[in-house]
Amino acid sequence: MEKQNIQVKIEESWKAALADEFQKPYFTQIREFLVTEKKAGKKIYPPGSLIFNAFNTTPFEKVKVVILGQDPYHNPGEAMGLSFSVPKGVRVPPSLKNIYKELNRDLEVAVPNHGDLTAWAEQGVLLLNAMLTVEHKKASSHKKIGWQKFTDAVIATISDKLDGVVFLLWGNFAKGKKPLIDEMKHYVLESVHPSPLAGNGFQNNGHFGKANELLEKQGKELIDWKL
Repeated sequence: MEKQNIQVKIEESWKAALADEFQKPYFTQIREFLVTEKKAGKKIYPPGSLIFNAFNTTPFEKVKVVILGQDPYHNPGEAMGLSFSVPKGVRVPPSLKNIYKELNRDLEVAVPNHGDLTAWAEQGVLLLNAMLTVEHKKASSHKKIGWQKFTDAVIATISDKLDGVVFLLWGNFAKGKKPLIDEMKHYVLESVHPSPLAGNGFQNNGHFGKANELLEKQGKELIDWKL
């Protein structure tokens, strides 16, 4: 088992916080599944080096805000291990366009011409997808391989070991993770999903400004949402 643990390339503070998870049988099964699929010639996104990008960019003790997504993008070159984010040069997806629209309305932040949210992650916004991998062109294809056990443990660990984190739960799937969060210690802001398929309910939620108000109340440094 120790060998499995050593091979997980994840930022050190997360490796310590989640040490028990890496030793569990389900985590070994995730690894074995991905290795088998790749050997079978399946295309898996994001690339291996970016599966834990959210963790590597936002160390455990730096987490101030969590934005929970569901599935990585399943088209070539889009998924980068950060929920809702795509690399510079890739077309901005519809959900992210709506996020930018609300950000502009809420805080008058100029709408960026790219979809790379790394700058948020570097400031303590954990951009966490519930599933960390997906097969090419097959949405939710890795929904049942064990990732949700892992990411549920991530949410529960943040809830247990940190204080005053702002969780942004967009859409019913994300709202379903609410029981994992101790609302006596943390803040939960909920809204409709930003996808155009969910109508216009995401607009006017004011989550970006509210998140900063909650951080300010605690004396924490605000997130600069400009990209």
